[in-house]
Amino acid sequence: MSQLILSITHPQAMENIGRQLYEACRGRGIILYLKGNLGAGKTTLVRGFLRAMSFHGNVKSPTYTLVEPYEFLDATVYHFDFYRLNAPAELEYMGIRDYFLSGNYCLVEWPEKASSYLPESDLQIDFNILDDIRKVTLNAVSKKGEDVLQKLRAE
Repeated sequence: MSQLILSITHPQAMENIGRQLYEACRGRGIILYLKGNLGAGKTTLVRGFLRAMSFHGNVKSPTYTLVEPYEFLDATVYHFDFYRLNAPAELEYMGIRDYFLSGNYCLVEWPEKASSYLPESDLQIDFNILDDIRKVTLNAVSKKGEDVLQKLRAE
């Protein structure tokens, strides 16, 4: 599968990537794994994704609640953050599989903490901090992810 590497110098550029991601996968659900250290820009990207869907409220990482749903007329976005997850088995109690139904947008921060309970992603996004620059690497994991990367490259 293919890869796209971007260098980001400010938070607005990270939000713009989130907006472009939504536009590239509009109309079909997708599973995005967001991997990187604290403060690398994962939630900022999610904010841009949601802004592209016309959400104007506060977007924060659901560190303590594990998931924050955003309901729209034609889609549902689930923003997960498993940073504080102590036991992945807890996800069974919240019905984790139901969130990943076809058509939903699932954006997952810290997926490695729950990997055995999650489906495969369509796109894995790795965030690395290099001085004042964020290196964002998008890796297609599925055909859907590959299609999204092709659309991003075309923009």
